[in-house]
Formats: sequence, C-alpha cells, structure tokens
Amino acid sequence: MTEFLPISSSAHLILPSQLFGWPDQGLAFDVGVHVGTLLAVVIYFRNDLLQMFIAWLGSLSGKHSSNSRLAWFVIAATVPALITGLLLNELIDNHLRSILVIAGTTLIFGAVLCWADLFRTESRTLDTIRLKDALMIGAAQAVALVPGTSRSGITISTALMLGMDRHSAARFSFLLSVPVILGAGLIKTLDLIALGDSAPWGMVALGTLIAGVSAFSCIHFFLKWLDRIGMQPFVVYRLILGVFLLGLWFSTQ
Repeated sequence: MTEFLPISSSAHLILPSQLFGWPDQGLAFDVGVHVGTLLAVVIYFRNDLLQMFIAWLGSLSGKHSSNSRLAWFVIAATVPALITGLLLNELIDNHLRSILVIAGTTLIFGAVLCWADLFRTESRTLDTIRLKDALMIGAAQAVALVPGTSRSGITISTALMLGMDRHSAARFSFLLSVPVILGAGLIKTLDLIALGDSAPWGMVALGTLIAGVSAFSCIHFFLKWLDRIGMQPFVVYRLILGVFLLGLWFSTQ
C-alpha cells in the first residue's frame, strides 16, 4: 500500500526490522513485492500504457502525439533517478537508512507536501506538461532514493508546485513508477540469481499476491478520493510518524 501513498514505502520496509528486531525479509521477498506492485500499476493503467507505447513506437518514425510526448517525458523523468541510483546506491544503503534519517526526511518532505497542496493553483493538466517539467519531477524523484522521502510524495509535490491539478500530478507519478519499479525489481532479481538464494517460494508468492492486490486497491481508492481527502491526512500521518521516530531515536541515545 505504501508504494503509491505519499508516506514512503522504503521507510516502511526498513522500520519493522529496526523497531521490532525482526530479521530481514530476504531478497526473494523484496523481488516478490516489486513484482506485485509492478503488476498492479501496469494492470490499472494498462490502456494508458499501451497507447503510450504504441505512440512512442510511432514517434520513432516521426509520428508525434500527446501520448508519444507523455511516453518520452516519462523516460526523461526516469533518467535522474537512474543516474543517482547508480552513483549513490552504496552510500544510501550504508549511511542513509537509519531511524534518524527516516525521521528527518519524513518530517521535511511532509512539510513540502503540505505546502505544495495548500498553495496549489491547479491551473494545468497533464496535457500541458513540458520537458522542463518532466526533468524537474524526475530530479525530485531522484531525491526519493533517500528512505523516508517518498517517491510518490515528492513527485506529486513537485507537480503541484508546477501548477498541475491533483489528478494530473498523481497520474504522472504513478506512470513514472513503472520504469522505476521495473528497474529496481530487475536489479534485485539479478542479485537474487547471483546469490543463488533459496527461499520459501510459497510465502514469496503469497506476498507477491497480497502486494499486488493491496497496491491495485490503493491506486484505485487514492485517485477516487483524492479531491475529497487531499494530501493533508498523509501530512498528519507523516508528522506523527516523524515525531515518534525522533522520540524513539533520542530515547536510545
């Protein structure tokens, strides 16, 4: 569920083991969760993605349309995260996964989300997106490699600050998740193959199914209720979580 909500999925994957002393869920299970969430977003946006892919192929021969432009902008917005991940992945894994870091990013980018939602203008739709907008949203997505930031949260915040309406911001964020989740899943799959990791595949399959169903439901209800609930409930959640984690960190020092 947290993969597509603006509350940071990576933080919620890290925190249970740190808070409760649980063993790491294992690489195979991480792969399963990525597969489940990828299937959810691909199935939900299957018509959009198919039209974008066909239009993108047509653009290679000079036939351009709004769908081909959107496909190119998704690709362009993925590049900053790809470069950042390749260059800084080891640094992030080794030094930026602590409770203190997660608490800080949860609070800071929760405040950014609050500001972006309260002062949004909603003067633009997704049809008006430009290359500059895509690159700015992509640069924001690269920051989300730091746990606690939230990929969906920071990309939606940036899109809102660029004047997009809530639905356009959320839709672009979800479309942008496809190459990111696919890339992360492929990397973890290659790591799994290299390790020859044996895993309880029945549990991994169950985890994949639950991840897919919950992610699909999350996307559906988030888009359906977006105008009614806005972003402030997630801001409040991030505030409570961030303060709790700060208190937990200071109590252990």
